[in-house]
Parts: sequence; structure tokens; C-alpha cells
Amino acid sequence: MNDQLQALDQVRSTTIDLGMKFGPKLFVAILILVAGYVAGRWAAGAADRMLARLQLDPPVRNLIERTVRILVLGLFAIMALQNLGVELLPLIAGVGVAGAGAALAMQGVLSNVAAGLTIIFTRPFRVGDYISIAKEEGEVLDISLFSTLLGHPDRSRVVIPNRKVAGEILHNYGTLRQLSVEVGVAYDTDIGAALRTIDEVLRANPRVLRDPAHVTSVARLADSRVLISVNPWVKVPDYGSATGEVNQSILEAFRSRKIEIPPPQCEIRMLAA
Repeated sequence: MNDQLQALDQVRSTTIDLGMKFGPKLFVAILILVAGYVAGRWAAGAADRMLARLQLDPPVRNLIERTVRILVLGLFAIMALQNLGVELLPLIAGVGVAGAGAALAMQGVLSNVAAGLTIIFTRPFRVGDYISIAKEEGEVLDISLFSTLLGHPDRSRVVIPNRKVAGEILHNYGTLRQLSVEVGVAYDTDIGAALRTIDEVLRANPRVLRDPAHVTSVARLADSRVLISVNPWVKVPDYGSATGEVNQSILEAFRSRKIEIPPPQCEIRMLAA
């Protein structure tokens, strides 16, 4: 019983000694880390305000802001470790060895990061552009280090790893898209009147842009009708709605002006032997 009491007294005295020795240092280290967190947020905010004046893209600004915050916090973390008396050289060597092993185990993640940096700094597309890549297309909603987020007109979202984006053939529509509408009229139709009617319809639609100007022309002479190509420009979010509106407006305008849209037909002649 006495041995147990002596052991408890020894543990208590050792704990008190360690607390007296390292307690103040630990408290100061915690204060240093808190100060580093606050200083990192302040430095990141100051960097973001400065970069906003330079009119850099949001992904570049976010990357630089996070880098500044991590660097400041890392500097204060080194100060906290030094205050605790930790030897930094062996720690750095151990972190380097562990980092090499982690890099081998996370090759896919690191390739995404490398591709993300390439996208951010080469800027093949920006947030708000409409792109087609890797058998997917949509409006670019966000560009991060690991992935690119696309939005579809049906409000669904597609997350593409950046390694699938870098090095692929990319079709960037920008912030505008051109509609591709075809309408057929009979061969005896006044083509000039039909083109003027389509022009009036396009000018009356608020989604159709005035600049760039729309293109309307005779596309080809089909078997039973003359096909007119209608190619107005709209903003990316208006693409789906504008297609239906233009088709409906052309149909109603042609009906009101007695411009015939002939159905597909085939003429068969039977010759007597």
C-alpha cells in the first residue's frame, strides 16, 4: 500500500514539475498560434483587396489569398515550436520523408493540383464561360486547385477533375452562344419577305443581342422547301429559352403573314409501260 502511495506521489510531483516547466511555454505557444491565425486572416484580406485593384480572376485571387494565409500561419507555427524548444532540423527532415511517401500515395491528387495551377495561370477559360470538354459541356461556375465545376441549364452540376481538363481539346464558347435555327418555306415564297419577317422577329426578342448582329440567309435548297438559316447571338444563360422563343415567334409570324411552311413531301410518278 505504501509503495502505491509513493508511486502516486511521484507521478503527481512529476506532473507538477512538468507543468511548471512547460506550462508557461505551452500557453505562450497557444497564444502565438492564435496570433498567427489572426495575422493570417488579416494578411489574406489585405492581399485580396490589393489583388482586387489589379482585376485578377477570382481563382487566382483565391489561390494567392490561401497561400498568404498558410505562409503566415506556418511562420507563427515555427515560432511556437521554437518557444517549446523543439529541434526544427530533425522535424523538417521527418516531414520531408513523410511528404515524399505521401506524394507517391497521392499521385492523382497532386496531378489535379498541377493541372489546376496550369488552368488558373494560363486561363484557357474563366468563370462564366461556356465550355465543352471531356464529353461534358456547361457554364464554368468555379475553378479550384482540384476540380472545375460546370453548371447545366437544368441546374445540375458536373465536377470534372482538373487532370481531365488539362491537355484535352477544349471548346470555349465564351459568354455568348449563337443559336442554330432552320426554317423551311415553299419554293414560291417571296424569300425577301420571309427574311424581313425573321429579322423583325429577332429584333423584337429581348434575349437576342444587337451586337454581334444576327445572321439570316438561305442555307440550302431542299427537296420540297427552301431552308433558311437563322443564327442570332444570345447570352449563355438565355440559350435554351431563346431557342424555343425564336422558333415559336417565327412560326406565329409566318402564319399571320400567310408564309407557308411546307411539310416534308415526296412526289411519285408512275409511268405506263
